[in-house]
Amino acid sequence: MSINNHRNRVRELAGQTAIVTGSSRGIGAALAVALAGAGANVVVNYRQSAALAEQVVNACRNLDVSSVAVEADVSRESDVQTLMQAADGLGGAQILVNNAGVGLTKLLIDTTSTEFQEVLAHNLTSCFLCSRAVLPTMMQRGYGRIINMSSVWGLSGGSMEVAYSAAKGAVLAMTKALAKEVAKSGVTVNAIAPGAISTEMLSPLDAQDISQLTDEIPVGRLGDTADVVSACLYLASPQSGYTTGQILSPNGGLYT
Repeated sequence: MSINNHRNRVRELAGQTAIVTGSSRGIGAALAVALAGAGANVVVNYRQSAALAEQVVNACRNLDVSSVAVEADVSRESDVQTLMQAADGLGGAQILVNNAGVGLTKLLIDTTSTEFQEVLAHNLTSCFLCSRAVLPTMMQRGYGRIINMSSVWGLSGGSMEVAYSAAKGAVLAMTKALAKEVAKSGVTVNAIAPGAISTEMLSPLDAQDISQLTDEIPVGRLGDTADVVSACLYLASPQSGYTTGQILSPNGGLYT
């Protein structure tokens, strides 16, 4: 979706602040700009790509909202506090999108304990730390939206993606449990489990792999970031208050 398209959206999130973890590129960047287009101030989080994060911040600011880039490894508690302080400077977060994560394509028998723990830390522990950090303010306000980014592999499991599938499946379980825990506080917790989306995450695949993957998708194409953005904007909206503990999976019919 272009920035012009975002400008045409109803600014239903005006006055709110959103944190999007892992938002210097790919799906995270698209989500950050889309939330800005809906009127939210946006905290753009990155771990390594400072220049890319600043590009996302500038795209958000061009949509007439406030935005800052914050370097933080959200698998670390101290870094999460830095991220929250930045959000507090924009009025405190009403929306948290737990998007940060890393992948690992490897046979289980070749996966080291360190690699397995790293995948869990960046995909699962990060969700725990960030959600725990925003909840006190959200619950005090009686309003909040937590959106956890999972994967279709968290639903179905993926061959040579055991560590990643395990982490993303745990994110879905955490989503359902936390949704029940905070529902009466006005905070919703939902997850998005995208299928094969045409981003840098697919870069290890060659043309033959991409063709084979596309053939397996009933709609006959890879997804793009707009398919994920639309799900996120709904879950972030005030109108989604009766939707909690749910998993939206834009996957083209790859998993049903």
